[in-house]
Amino acid sequence: MFGPIGLPEMLIILLIVILLFGANRLPEIGRGLGKGIRNFKESVKDGAADDKKGDHD
Repeated sequence: MFGPIGLPEMLIILLIVILLFGANRLPEIGRGLGKGIRNFKESVKDGAADDKKGDHD
């Protein structure tokens, strides 16, 4: 239905985010998003390591 998101669409989304949250809060939001992604990757990696250990009898 929708094609890939291009540069004009990304700029419009960024403009809307700036209007909603304000330019001062963007680094704070980005930092929180980065921490969330990092935690998710670590938990997925730990889960895969646990699966390879073989807790099976």
